[in-house]
Amino acid sequence: MTRPLLAVPNVSEGQDQELIDAVAQAFDARLLDVHSDPDHHRSVYTIAGRPGELAPAVLAGAREASRRIDVAEHQGAHPRVGAVDVAPIVYLDERDRGAACAEALVLADMLGVELELPVLLYGELAGGRSRAGLRAGGLGALASRIENGELRPDFGPSRLHATAGAVLVASRPPLVAFNVELAPPATLEDARAIAAVIREGGSGGLESVRAIGVWLAERGRAQVSTNVENHLKTPLRNRRLLEDALAART
Repeated sequence: MTRPLLAVPNVSEGQDQELIDAVAQAFDARLLDVHSDPDHHRSVYTIAGRPGELAPAVLAGAREASRRIDVAEHQGAHPRVGAVDVAPIVYLDERDRGAACAEALVLADMLGVELELPVLLYGELAGGRSRAGLRAGGLGALASRIENGELRPDFGPSRLHATAGAVLVASRPPLVAFNVELAPPATLEDARAIAAVIREGGSGGLESVRAIGVWLAERGRAQVSTNVENHLKTPLRNRRLLEDALAART
């Protein structure tokens, strides 16, 4: 029996509840969860479906989001390059890796052809290319890199959509989004310094950890926002480096 896959599209809207709900409704009955954050100005939707079902479901929600969101006007703490910023297909079992890769490529083609969105692959479908590398410098930098030939969309037009930007698509196993709010008087600079230490490639970096420092205006606090892309290699119980980083800033 074919096992279901997950999709976790991240949409660049976390404040307008009516818009968030409209996108959720467009994703259909396959929607399992919505998590919205007004400071990040981002909503994360979790959708389940079997191969052949999931890509069309994601496409429907992406159509609604792209129609209603102008990413050029977007202001939020989380980096983004599109109205639907990322749309990974997630496999829960290594045996389903091939099916997830195929579904991700089908989704990328649909987004490019039917919505005329430029799609850039990341992760294992793109030789390990990272989301952070594609987002570096923001929407304007991505447009320039495409225009000068440094980057070329893998699917869809060879230019950014006027209002919806681009979409980053991948196939991957589950990751853990793990955010830590710092107690006052910690600053944004403190959060960024901690993120620089603990992220992979940092001075004391943890394998598979992506981290940024952001300021949460509504809560008046700094946050270290992380994705742990392989919780088996870097379990969340490993607090040593975070504690060391915090101690170094006090």
